[in-house]
Amino acid sequence: MLPFEAEPARVRILRRYVRDQLTQWGFPALADEVQLAVTELATNVIKHVGDGAVATLVMEPREGSLRVEIHDQSHAVPGAVEQECGAERGRGLHLLAGMSADWGTIVTATGKTVWCEFVLGDSGQCLRIQRAAAALEGYQVAGESPGRLSVGRLPVLETSATELIADLLHWLTARGGDPDAILERAQMHFEAEAV
Repeated sequence: MLPFEAEPARVRILRRYVRDQLTQWGFPALADEVQLAVTELATNVIKHVGDGAVATLVMEPREGSLRVEIHDQSHAVPGAVEQECGAERGRGLHLLAGMSADWGTIVTATGKTVWCEFVLGDSGQCLRIQRAAAALEGYQVAGESPGRLSVGRLPVLETSATELIADLLHWLTARGGDPDAILERAQMHFEAEAV
């Protein structure tokens, strides 16, 4: 449990706390995703409850999952809103829903708790890596026999990943998406999480 004042400068402290705690618990591979989720949740407190609002971060490993909670003193419940493709704001809860196994809000006597949960794999892999592995295992290059992902199969997996990305871009373009903007946003997310 880490009480904090919801200020932009405190977000860096929260991110460091998350990384250190997950490393101590033996789940360092999950740190990037959880740091991003905590950043989004803390930023929502700053924007919607107020700069300097009192809040608390709680992280609790459970059997097979990690629960992350941000408690604040507002009873206003956040909600994901429908966003236009190029919108720069309002994506935080969509991002949270996309990278966590589940999320929600609980109204309490003193405010609310916004929570999310992450799957703890046997190896501590983050959910994104697990989802990518599952997608690539099911998306083989034509003529390849299915098999477990391994380093020795890296060239085949890179080809499968390239084909999968190309197919996703075709799918998004057919629905009115801009492939260059999508790739740029994906690259920005990847670079932000790799820091």
